[in-house]
Amino acid sequence: MTNQLINVNKDQDSSFYEQDYHLWLERIVYLLKKQYFSEVDLDNLIKEIESMGRSEKNALRSNLRVILMHLLKYKFQPQKRSNIWLYTIYEHRLRLQEAFLDSPSLKSYYLEVFTNCYQNARTEASIETGLPLAIFPNDSPFSVDETLDSDFFPN
Repeated sequence: MTNQLINVNKDQDSSFYEQDYHLWLERIVYLLKKQYFSEVDLDNLIKEIESMGRSEKNALRSNLRVILMHLLKYKFQPQKRSNIWLYTIYEHRLRLQEAFLDSPSLKSYYLEVFTNCYQNARTEASIETGLPLAIFPNDSPFSVDETLDSDFFPN
């Protein structure tokens, strides 16, 4: 890393953050490794760390909605079942299982948002299939455990 990046004034870091994000990250990592804590752009670093947590939660909700929507399609359109649906369910279950391995605390968030995600998946399934919303139960016909179970597929 060049001296120019090392010698960036702390007051300049904010504009540096806006102008070249990747270079800003390299600078922050360098400063942290060297323990130059007083030089770290804390405001933007805090924003980035908070954003990472939000991103993990957004990804969890998205993957869960996809699984639930495809399980609903699988259950209510048995004549249209395909390997693509099976693959999609498998892939998004795997993404959630990997997220739980990396961040076990996300499992409690999964439980917290399950009902809301089901409601969104229900609407999405209705739109995608063209079936009336009323066809899909108000409460999830799949338990939180079944939804993650790689061997579970509804009849």
